[in-house]
Amino acid sequence: MANIKISGLTIEYELLGPKAAPAIALTPGGRFAKDSPGLPELGQALAAGGHRVLLWDRPNCGASDISFEAASESDLQARTLIELIRALELGPTALAAGSGGSRVSLIAAARDPEAVSHLIVWWISGGALSLISLAAYYCVNSAIAASRGGMAAVAELPGWSEQIARNPRNRDILLAQDPQRFIETMERWAMAYMPSKTSPVPGMSPESFARLRMPVLVYRSGKSDLSHTRRTSEWVHELIPHSEMREPPWPDEEWNNRSGYAMKHGSGHFAGWPLLAPAILDFLRRPSR
Repeated sequence: MANIKISGLTIEYELLGPKAAPAIALTPGGRFAKDSPGLPELGQALAAGGHRVLLWDRPNCGASDISFEAASESDLQARTLIELIRALELGPTALAAGSGGSRVSLIAAARDPEAVSHLIVWWISGGALSLISLAAYYCVNSAIAASRGGMAAVAELPGWSEQIARNPRNRDILLAQDPQRFIETMERWAMAYMPSKTSPVPGMSPESFARLRMPVLVYRSGKSDLSHTRRTSEWVHELIPHSEMREPPWPDEEWNNRSGYAMKHGSGHFAGWPLLAPAILDFLRRPSR
C-alpha cells in the first residue's frame, strides 16, 4: 500500500500485477475502503489475468483525506480518479466499478475519455427512492448534526467515524470546517442527487454519455434491487448505443442478501464481485478504440 498527494489530498492506493500490463482501476460504492471483502479478491483475479490493478480509497473513504472542495462528492472522486491515473502514469486505464463507484467511474470517463480504455459498471445507483436516500444519508444527516452540535457532532456520525479511525488527521480536517459553510455544502451536494427526467445518473447529462466512446459493458441490475434499479441500468445502456448489456453472475436477490448480511456484520456488500473476473478479463481483450 502507498499514498500520493493529489490536488493537496493524501490518497491511499495499492497496485497489483505486473508494472507494464494494461491497467484497470476498481472502485467500490458507499464510503467503503479498498480492502472491503470482495474487492481485493477481484483485484487479485484480474492481476492474475495479466493486468495492472489499481485499488484506491476515494476522498472521504477509507484512509484517504476528507475534502468538501467540489460541486458534488461524486465530482470530487471522479476528478481525483483521473488525476490519480495520470499521476501514477498508468496510461489508458479500464474503469470497473459498482454501486456509487459506477457513478464515479461514469463521470470520470466522461470527464477525460482519453484516460480511459474500457468501462465496466454494475449496480448503478438510480431511481427516485435510491437517490433521495443517498442525499439523506450522505448529506442531510451530516447537515443536521452540524446544525445541532457543530463539526464535533459530525465527526461522531458513522459516515465519518470510520474514516477518522483509519486516518486520524481527518478529525482535524472535519473540525476545521465552518459549520454554516459545511451545511451549505451538504445542501449543494444533496441537490446533486436529485432525480432527473433526462439522465439516470446524477452528474451525467445526455451529452456526458455521448462522450463515452470507449468499449462499455453494463450489467443489468436485479428486479428486486431498489438501490440500483433495473431501469437505471437499462437507461444507461440506451444512452450508450455501442455498449453491451449482460446479466450478472449472481441471483436477482444478490444486493438484498448482501446488504442484509452487511447490516449484521458491518461488511460484505461486495463479496460476490470476484465472480465478475472472467467476464471482465474477456471484455478487456477488446480493442480500446
